[in-house]
Amino acid sequence: MAIAVAWRETEIMSTRAQVRWLPDGKRLHMSDGPIDIVLQAFGTHDQLERAYRAAANRFESVLDELCGELALLREPIGSGVPASRGTVARRMFDAVLPHGKHSFVTPMAAVAGAVAEEILASMVAASELRRAYVNDGGDIALHIGAGESFSIGMVGRPEDRSLFGTMRIDAAQPVRVIATSGWRGRSFSLGIADAVTVLARTASMADAAATIIANAVDLPGHRAITRTPACELSPDSDLRDRLVTVDVAPLRSAEIDEALGCGASCARSLLGEDLIEAAAIHLQGETRVVSRVENRWEDVHRVLGLKSPASLHTGSLAALESTRSSG
Repeated sequence: MAIAVAWRETEIMSTRAQVRWLPDGKRLHMSDGPIDIVLQAFGTHDQLERAYRAAANRFESVLDELCGELALLREPIGSGVPASRGTVARRMFDAVLPHGKHSFVTPMAAVAGAVAEEILASMVAASELRRAYVNDGGDIALHIGAGESFSIGMVGRPEDRSLFGTMRIDAAQPVRVIATSGWRGRSFSLGIADAVTVLARTASMADAAATIIANAVDLPGHRAITRTPACELSPDSDLRDRLVTVDVAPLRSAEIDEALGCGASCARSLLGEDLIEAAAIHLQGETRVVSRVENRWEDVHRVLGLKSPASLHTGSLAALESTRSSG
């Protein structure tokens, strides 16, 4: 199954994996089974060709590698990391290991972030880029060269494309990824957060942390929350018979505050362990922000701590705009 990436070719397809240019001719769309990626790089023509070719070549085998270790990846993480053959699987294990002592979690909690991280690493290793991003379903890995930055557009829900805030991430900041989780997303959640947005140093770390924080936002046994065993919705789910959230009726203000407090407490713990840089937790119109704000950062609380629920756009990345730093 070979994927030959031709520079500026309209569409490149294999027997299963698909790699094609989006209509703007600048962003590459790669999909294979459940993996759906949009990426873009910035640099000279020659360097971009190397980067895109490297991304497509690496993408070709990622799903097969993961399927080869799927049984292991669906098992709850213990106190140690089992021997794994693939680099993506090792990224997943490393990301969830710090959480296994406190929470139920499997390496699958970090799969999207780990894949984004792996594809970005292949691009950076093959070329000299000013900046690049790889978005795997809303978990976005960033490469930011000296003097460069990205502006991230924030939207309320994936179907709502209107922006209500932005955040600029530059090379001087430790953040290299933005990840989202919540019961309204494409993955199951044990909690009731509409969305949890996490900033961290690596994509796999952010993906795992967003899952853990989203699970912590909860009101156990509350009558307004409808839950269903994960295996009834997806027989192959790594969550098996654990109850996942499928609906949350309107909650009272005090209940929202209580649930957000549980998530914020979890986020503060992860911040203290240096596993995240910031988190914004959203539930029914209210937002709680936990962050380590440095002077050189934009005001994270102002950007993320808005009244409307916020999450990164998880679709075509229309809300992600690259910018050149003035400094």
